[in-house]
Amino acid sequence: MKRRSSSLIPELPLPPRRKRGLSEEEHALWESVAKQVKPLRKRQRAPKPPAASPEIEAKAAPKPVASPKPPLPAPIVSPPRPAPPPLAPIGRRERSHLSRGRKEIDARLDLHGMTQTRAHRALFGFLQRAHHDGLTFVLIITGKGKMGSESERGVLRRQVPQWLSLPEFRALVVGFEEAGIGHGGEGALYVRVRRSRL
Repeated sequence: MKRRSSSLIPELPLPPRRKRGLSEEEHALWESVAKQVKPLRKRQRAPKPPAASPEIEAKAAPKPVASPKPPLPAPIVSPPRPAPPPLAPIGRRERSHLSRGRKEIDARLDLHGMTQTRAHRALFGFLQRAHHDGLTFVLIITGKGKMGSESERGVLRRQVPQWLSLPEFRALVVGFEEAGIGHGGEGALYVRVRRSRL
C-alpha cells in the first residue's frame, strides 16, 4: 500500500551532495586508462587558407567536389550455356536403310521457291517441332538448282548445310547426309534429329 503523505509534514528538499575529489590512486588509475584509449575516428581539420589577396581569390573559383559514387552492384553472371555438341555423320547402314525405304522418314520439308530468310525460318521452326515431337529422321528438300550461268539459283542447296552447322541448329540436329536418289539425291538431305532431354 502506498503511504499518504500527510499535509501536516512538509517535504524537505534533500541536501545538495558535495562533489568529492579523486584520490591520488583514483587519479593515477584514470590517467593510465585515458592513455590506453584510442579515438574511434580522427577528424581531419581543414587547413587554414593563407591570407590571399582579393585578386587571387577572384581567380580561384571554387571547384565542385565530386561526391563519391556508391559502388555498383556486382552483375549477376549466369552460368555459361554448354556448347552444342558437334555434328556426327549419319552411318552408312542407316543411310542405306533410309534410301531403300527400310527406315521410315518421319517428316519432310520442301524449301523450293523460298527466299533465304523464309527458308531459314521455316527450317528452324520445322526442326524445333521435330525435336519436340521426338522424330528421328526427316528429309529436307532444297532442290538441285540450275547449273551453268544461273548457278545462283542453287543458293538453298549450298546454304542449308551451313545453317545446320550453326550452334542453334546443332542443338536440334545430330547430323545430316545427302539423300539417296529416290529421295532427291543432291537436292535433298537426310537429317537426324536430336532427342529431347526429359
